[in-house]
Amino acid sequence: MMSCDQSTRLASDSLERSLTFRERLALRVHVTMCSGCRNFMNQIHMIRNLAKAYVVDGDERAERESRR
Repeated sequence: MMSCDQSTRLASDSLERSLTFRERLALRVHVTMCSGCRNFMNQIHMIRNLAKAYVVDGDERAERESRR
């Protein structure tokens, strides 16, 4: 069984690289049973999506300002 430390490390790694099938499976099994790690995964994905949206919004704003 994967520990929470291993789970959070893999969840973080998944933002930077593709996990192997074995890693994805182990992470999925752990997250299914561990609400703390499930919350962590939800939070890091939310932060990533918010950061992407902020960058896109900032780029669009800069483009509009440069056209003025």
